[in-house]
Amino acid sequence: MQQNSENFSIKKWSLDDRPREKLLHKGKDALSDAELVAILIGSGSRNESAVALSKRILASVDHNLNALGKLSVGQLMKFKGIGEAKAVSIAAATELGRRRQSDKAEEPTKITGSNAVFRLLQPILGELPHEEFWILYLNNSNKVLHKHQLSKGGMTGTLVDVRLVLKLALERGAVSLILAHNHPSGGLRPSQADKDITTKLKVAAASLDIKVLDHLIITENSYFSFADEGLL
Repeated sequence: MQQNSENFSIKKWSLDDRPREKLLHKGKDALSDAELVAILIGSGSRNESAVALSKRILASVDHNLNALGKLSVGQLMKFKGIGEAKAVSIAAATELGRRRQSDKAEEPTKITGSNAVFRLLQPILGELPHEEFWILYLNNSNKVLHKHQLSKGGMTGTLVDVRLVLKLALERGAVSLILAHNHPSGGLRPSQADKDITTKLKVAAASLDIKVLDHLIITENSYFSFADEGLL
């Protein structure tokens, strides 16, 4: 027998069970992850409520919000009941969450080691699906003067402009640099290309009495430090 779509309409639920009303009356902290996603998508399908649909989506990523944020619009649209508009809403919300986390990353007044660099850049680089190369410009007290996204590339790697790196160092009055890039694959082992660009930048910077202090490879949960591993 065909289900009556009205049975799955949020409007028919009690006030305590309606996600929007629940947020208004009880606050956002009272809502489950599925209820928050249900607000984003607005409605379910004929045979499934928005909350049930949201629970199904979250179950597919083991209820991990970081994993949800990595789903593309196309991947979200594979769920029955999720069209382009709903998929875009979810993608936009998870991206805002990622940027909020990035904004929370306070630059340390002084870089004391590789872990401080990781804490600074992981919120920016850790979850990206593509590779990016960043430079930290430091003064003679190892305080961060500026952080700069040097390049952005695909899964095959990035292009690094040595001249631009040094130009910015001179403009900022930096006496040392820390290099960093992410590995979307999650692997921490440096490639030969990673080693080559580190050497190239180290030699070029030395000609201007600028030191390359470290090069970090950053993943979602960990990092590899050239300095810590004696590769500088």
